[in-house]
Amino acid sequence: MDDQQVREIAAGLFDAIESGDVAAVGDLYTEDVEIWHNYDDAVQNREQNLATLAGLVARISDRKYDKRQVEVFADGFIQQHVLRGVRADGVQVAMPGVLIGRLRGDKIARLDEYLDSAHVAQFRQVAS
Repeated sequence: MDDQQVREIAAGLFDAIESGDVAAVGDLYTEDVEIWHNYDDAVQNREQNLATLAGLVARISDRKYDKRQVEVFADGFIQQHVLRGVRADGVQVAMPGVLIGRLRGDKIARLDEYLDSAHVAQFRQVAS
């Protein structure tokens, strides 16, 4: 797989989340994908992660991955970005992050996500 193909897979992942297309995210994953988070040291499987993303889509509108910086390596990519959005209570939130994606063929087999726990809490907060 060449660098352009890897960049297209990475862009497809973040574009799908921005647009709220959780099914498209699932199409990019292998069946046995693993998604690890630094803030809770947990590994999610495909179904768990898609449920998490569905929750994000339901809680946060106007999602935008800003300041995308993508580096490609053999069988994967690293992206640094700021995820911005608006909670249901109108509060604008921003979460800087770094994500490392590892591919198997043309599918994402593993994601390692590095986020600040304080920013994660802001995204998870529900309007009262």
